[in-house]
Amino acid sequence: MFGAFRPTASVNVGLLWKTPWRLSTTRKANVRDRLKKVDAVIEAVRASGVECAALTKALDLPKEHEMPAKDKYTVFSPHDRGYRKGIHKVPKWTRITHRVNPKGF
Repeated sequence: MFGAFRPTASVNVGLLWKTPWRLSTTRKANVRDRLKKVDAVIEAVRASGVECAALTKALDLPKEHEMPAKDKYTVFSPHDRGYRKGIHKVPKWTRITHRVNPKGF
C-alpha cells in the first residue's frame, strides 16, 4: 500500500479532468472568434466562384452575428433538462457545426 504503486490523489478522488458547467467569458469569446473565422472562410470560397453542394449547404447556415446567444453557446440535447446543454460538453465541438437546431428549438 505504501510503495511505488500506491493510489494517487486523482485515483482516490475520481475524474481528473473536470468540465465546468458554464463557459467562461474567455471561452465564449473564443467561440465567437471561431464562428467568425468559419464565416470568413465560407465567404472567401463563395467569392472565389466555386460551386458545390457543401458550399450551398454552408451558405444556408446563419452567420455569427445572426445567431442568438442561446444557439452560440448551447446545443439541443433530448436527454437534458430544458433540452439544452453547453456546447463545450459535446465531443469535438470545435470541429463540427451546431448552428442549426431541430425545428421548435
